[in-house]
Amino acid sequence: MKQLYTRWGKELDPEHVLEEYPRPHMVRKSYMNLNGYWDYAFTKTFHRPEKYGGKILVPFSPESVLSGVSRQLQPDEYLWYRRVFTVEDSKEEQCGRYGEGGRRLLLHFGAVDQACVIYINGKRAASHTGGYLPFEADISEFIFDGENELLLAVKDLSDTSYHSRGKQKLERGGMFYTAQSGIWQTVWMEEVPGNYISEIEAVSDIDRSTVRIKVKAAGADCTHSAGTDGVYAVQTYGTNASGERTDSAKTLPVEIQVKKPDIYLDPVKMSVSGAAEGHSSEDVSRTAAEEQSCGEILCTAAGVAGEWLDIPIPGAFLWTCDEPWLYYFTVKMGEDRVESYFAMRKFSVEKDEKGIPRICLNGQPQFQNGVLDQGYWPDGLYTAPSDEAFIFDIREMKKTGFNMVRKHIKIEPQRWYYHCDRLGMIVWQDMVNGGGKYKPWFITYAATVLSWWNIRVKDVFSRLLSREDKAGKKEFVREMKETIRILKAHPSIAVWVIFNEGWGQFQAEDMVRIARKSDPHRLIDQASGWFDQGGGDFKSVHNYFFKLKVKPEKERAFVLSEIGGHTFINEEHSACEKLYGYGAHKDKQSLDDAYRELMRRVQELIPEGLCASVYTQWSDIEEEVNGVYTYDREVRKIRENEPL
Repeated sequence: MKQLYTRWGKELDPEHVLEEYPRPHMVRKSYMNLNGYWDYAFTKTFHRPEKYGGKILVPFSPESVLSGVSRQLQPDEYLWYRRVFTVEDSKEEQCGRYGEGGRRLLLHFGAVDQACVIYINGKRAASHTGGYLPFEADISEFIFDGENELLLAVKDLSDTSYHSRGKQKLERGGMFYTAQSGIWQTVWMEEVPGNYISEIEAVSDIDRSTVRIKVKAAGADCTHSAGTDGVYAVQTYGTNASGERTDSAKTLPVEIQVKKPDIYLDPVKMSVSGAAEGHSSEDVSRTAAEEQSCGEILCTAAGVAGEWLDIPIPGAFLWTCDEPWLYYFTVKMGEDRVESYFAMRKFSVEKDEKGIPRICLNGQPQFQNGVLDQGYWPDGLYTAPSDEAFIFDIREMKKTGFNMVRKHIKIEPQRWYYHCDRLGMIVWQDMVNGGGKYKPWFITYAATVLSWWNIRVKDVFSRLLSREDKAGKKEFVREMKETIRILKAHPSIAVWVIFNEGWGQFQAEDMVRIARKSDPHRLIDQASGWFDQGGGDFKSVHNYFFKLKVKPEKERAFVLSEIGGHTFINEEHSACEKLYGYGAHKDKQSLDDAYRELMRRVQELIPEGLCASVYTQWSDIEEEVNGVYTYDREVRKIRENEPL
């Protein structure tokens, strides 16, 4: 495979890698970025290596060229990471600042694929399983003043097990791509007070012109216990072990200040230029959220941690794709202060004057013209080489005429969703698939024909749908709930897509109920493609081979959740000689004509009941050359939007 580079990968500065603040919906002043060069080693046994093989550039996976390694982690191996970080010597009045009752130091990982164990100064501090989800560990009890050692051991079974894996495959080819492993999102630390804000949930209600905000707390006065995956979990302050309220919650008052709304279409650097090793929270420059906090105050509210606060938003400015208004707000709880944001908007399915179910934004029918985005980069693979690369993709999507993007069986860093929030790009978020080895004859070929004839197949065939392992089923439920919990802060997300084309599908109706309980304010695509069980908010069809058609239902919106897939290879900007896709074209003009003819057909189907379409796909990926852009984002293969 030919190695391609993006313009951002070519310009990458190893001393300043993805330094932007990684969690835009919950920003603190204290921040230490740990991206950069770490020591690494591969071993056959779970023993700390005696020596390291060289330097790896975190957060790029070892399989990527930007990591400096370009080496695949095999299922029978371990990957070790090591680096040293510095904690400033305590001043006399600060002795013992970390530890029980004092300030805490939290270590964050954006994502580590698949399972890992973390050691601080030789002591096991935490562990985690789940290659797509962020996690944190309170390492206060393990650190010293001065230099500290951070050691990480990683195991990745990739597609040889039931764990979530997306499109990763050890033997890549066709619609499956190079497998990833290890750290692939930003690693960072932050200082917090003894009692600190652990989570903020904001739910807007445009019908009542209010926002409901709940602040959850954790820290010194909380009950600590080991979580199911070994990471130290923190029980929310103000509840007992049974989840019942205790009077102690009244001792943690919360103050909220909501600023007047604004539109943030220009790139916002939520970075901390001084947040390097050894710098304290007093040294860092202001973040973008703090800049925005200087705006005029719209309203204030007060309450206690763990309880909902209903805050009126007079004359609310509604979030739309053309005018993505955001409301920034500040939360104060004791010594802790956090900046966050929300948007006033609502996604729903409502019937039009003809009784056809329509997807609505803020109560008005909206056709969601989407594109499939799998988030691969030729130089960083799962990891975009820069924040600017994210912005480029989203802006170019809008220029092509898309107002929605389906994030396909991958979870991006929080900053990608932040840019969708502020740029007005609607997101359909897939859950990451897992399960056993897939059976293409059943879930692809037979399913395509059955779907065309509208023959429904129940998802009770565990073997055929590659979901026989009970542990895998439990893990999927746990990760689905965690995905929703982490991402529902982002107003751009309209839809949770639970299963794709039957890959590891099981008990879809039960999954809808669980997802709906986790987030009752968004729409659900139960089964994208086929193996529809009649639930969720959509009748969701994939159609690459037949004439597009619509068969509206009485209650669910009809969507074409994958169409297109037309191919054209630009040899100078293609990674592979072998090609994969549907409908080959010899030149850009032919491809563009086919795309525009497809979009004309889509427009014709809207009056008949079509509510959304998703074109495959945004960029070429390895053998798959059906992108609007080439893999390296250098050549646009389909023209910018013009009237159809």
